[in-house]
Amino acid sequence: MSRSRFTPRQMATAGIIAAIYAALTLLLPIPQYGGIQFRVAEAMTVLPFLFPEAVPGLTVGCFLANLLGSPMPVDWIVGTAATLLAALWTSRLRHRALAPLPPVICNMVLVGAEIAWFFPAEGMGFWAAFGLNALTVGIGEAAACFILGSLLLQVLPRVPALKSRMAPSRV
Repeated sequence: MSRSRFTPRQMATAGIIAAIYAALTLLLPIPQYGGIQFRVAEAMTVLPFLFPEAVPGLTVGCFLANLLGSPMPVDWIVGTAATLLAALWTSRLRHRALAPLPPVICNMVLVGAEIAWFFPAEGMGFWAAFGLNALTVGIGEAAACFILGSLLLQVLPRVPALKSRMAPSRV
């Protein structure tokens, strides 16, 4: 039997992150799906910079939120893939100020393309629709990640119980 890469405590943390992400997405009464999105939960996509266990937590949380909140199976896959790629990229960054950038870019490109492809705008070609959707998705994502996510990156390292669990170079 192979040994898990994560400790039981890290797996529990990943589960908590998944539950919080899904709950914030499904329970807050703000636009979570469509061309203009603002997911408060997307602020959490900066967490892989501080905690490696946030990568599976965010991926599972996004999948659950999309599975339960979107009637489109393609969103379950594309939205989750965007979150996974962004989380992996964020976990490899060296500078805290850049942590909000991968989620913005990944969602702009993947979710923008998904909306343009599966919900074509009348009178617009794919590339024009992609540009518009990438812009609108990117605006909501940037607001969540650069404002709320950056706030998380400033506050969480000051929490004594969390500080001891972060990599020293990330605190």
